[in-house]
Amino acid sequence: MTTDSGTAADTEADPGNDAGTSERARQLIGLLAEERRMRALAAVALGADTPERVAEAAGLSAKDTALALLRLREQGAVTTGTAGALAVSYGLFRELAQRQRPAPRAGSGPDAVLDTFVRDGRLVRLPAQWTRKKLVLRHIAEQTFEPGVAYPERVVNERLRAWCEDSDGIDHVTLRRYLVDLHHLHRSEGIYRCPEAR
Repeated sequence: MTTDSGTAADTEADPGNDAGTSERARQLIGLLAEERRMRALAAVALGADTPERVAEAAGLSAKDTALALLRLREQGAVTTGTAGALAVSYGLFRELAQRQRPAPRAGSGPDAVLDTFVRDGRLVRLPAQWTRKKLVLRHIAEQTFEPGVAYPERVVNERLRAWCEDSDGIDHVTLRRYLVDLHHLHRSEGIYRCPEAR
């Protein structure tokens, strides 16, 4: 991979280098801060697999599309796959996101439990130990629902589904059932409310 300054290639040389990983993440953020490149990347993510289709989907001129795709390829955000089809380098983004996660806090208190089972606003998995499970479920309820507000089941499902996106073995229905069973949500005729005092 080539870059204007060569720094991306330098930081990739040592993937275990945390400083290099942070610099690489900053470079990608800077790359996507430019609107035409972001629009081009979004078009590729939505299935545009040729420069012509990217230009059409992103509403860019052929020249702007070519420049945007050139920079996206240089930084590794977009790759050219089989038969020249464009694709987003999801693996690169996942790798950088994984390396950017803060290390869990030491100890066994509530913060350490949450750090273990909740990451980046997502539920990794539910603890097996009931005390820890209740702590995580209370945290999800407090972060997701306002006390006293009425939520239709559709909204409850949408909000809980977001927590389950990266979870191992739990879905929003199970999560909702736990919250109701623990009285973090009260259900009546398809409407859910968080109690005023928790």
